[in-house]
Amino acid sequence: MNSRTKARLRALEVLFEADQRNEDYIEVLRRRRLYTVAQISAYSEEIIRGVRDHDEEIREFVETYARDWSFERMPAVDRAVLRIGTWELLYNDEVPDAVAISEAVGLARVLSTNESPKFVNGLLDKLRQVKPTLLA
Repeated sequence: MNSRTKARLRALEVLFEADQRNEDYIEVLRRRRLYTVAQISAYSEEIIRGVRDHDEEIREFVETYARDWSFERMPAVDRAVLRIGTWELLYNDEVPDAVAISEAVGLARVLSTNESPKFVNGLLDKLRQVKPTLLA
């Protein structure tokens, strides 16, 4: 597993915990840095802060293009995966679109339901297609 993949996994853990506890992402990040041995890299923090800064837009985009699926109805792991994938796809120009989608699908494959990789792939690919209109 490369360092960026590990960073995404650590970011997912923080986002998932914050979602489950209904806490601020940065507070969970701070607590994890104090009380866990798992290292949280600078890229993990960049993801978490990026998701926090764009969470409202990310949620809106995901709900708009997730046919008949509200954010709350999605599995919690999928919500975290989609937050990361959407942030990388739309707001991080250093990550190629195909890599952002592939990495998100990989996380869903390992951590979520059997249907999740296909769902994540389809949704993020749709966001990729409409990306120019979303950020205009």
